[in-house]
Formats: sequence, C-alpha cells, structure tokens
Amino acid sequence: MHAMTAANLRSAFGGESMAHMRYLIWGDKAEKDGFPNVARLFRAISHAERVHATNHFTAMADEGGAHLVASGAGFGLGTTSANLAGAIEGEEFEVEEMYPAYMAVARAQDEKGAIQSIHYAVSAEKIHAAMYTAAKKGVDAGKDVKLGPVQICAVCGHTVEGDAPAKCPICSAAKSQFTTFA
Repeated sequence: MHAMTAANLRSAFGGESMAHMRYLIWGDKAEKDGFPNVARLFRAISHAERVHATNHFTAMADEGGAHLVASGAGFGLGTTSANLAGAIEGEEFEVEEMYPAYMAVARAQDEKGAIQSIHYAVSAEKIHAAMYTAAKKGVDAGKDVKLGPVQICAVCGHTVEGDAPAKCPICSAAKSQFTTFA
C-alpha cells in the first residue's frame, strides 16, 4: 500500500476507534440523563464505527509495525445535548473534509481496498449526522428522540431506522448481516 493511503487509513482507524468508545461513553451519559433512545442511538452508531475501524484495519492487513496514529477526536463529557453536538461535528467533519480528501488520495494511488473501506464509512457517516441532528432537536426540547429499531450492517456500517433492507444499499449484504438495536 502506498505510504500516504496507509497513513490516511491509520488516521481513519484511530478516529473511528475513538468514536466507537466515545459514543459508548456518551450513551451511558444519555441513559443517566433520562434519554434512553438517545443512549440506544449512541450505542448503535458506536457499533457502526467499530465496523468502519475494522474495515480500515483489514484494508491495511499487509501493513505491519508500530505507528503513531494521529487523528482528530472530540473530547469532553458534557450534557447529552453537548455530546450530541460533538457527535454531529465529528460526523460532518468526516463527511465534508476527512473522507473526501482520503478518497482522493486512495483513488489517485489506485488503492482498491482503501477506496471500498472509505466509501462504506462516508456513506454511513452522512446518515449518522442526520440521526444525531434529529436526536439533538428532541433533547434540546427536553424530550427523548422517537426512535424505532436501529439496524447496522455488519459489513459496511450502513445505518437505518426501522426494518433492515433485504439487501444493503451500500454493500449488498443480506438482511441477516444487520445487527438490531431495539
């Protein structure tokens, strides 16, 4: 793998790994704050971030050795509203800045595994930002978000509220590949 694509995937792996843990922590806080559906949303999306991290790591299967992994990450444990704002900011950064730049490099270097992994991640991050935005509106009004079952594709991290599709629209995985957070 080209050095620049590998560095970008390591950074993405670090960011997705930290998002996974941050969302679990923020989910616990939402639960304590009396927002069980927001807590479930954080936990579901945390699972999707783990899928993204796994895909990035797998795309670098032949890259060995120790590396310092620098990646942007939000910190702080605030109110559920503040935590949702942090989640929205992180997801929008990935969609608008990070992944488009990483994709351009991966395409220029013809790194097919990286291209696929980045495509999977950015497709889901757009949905995550919208779901977090809807949840924040509810929390800011003093209400838990209305939320049906959240489905996460185990292959690409695609996220959908309600029933899982027969076939994932991003990676074509079967409905059986979705994990339900109800």
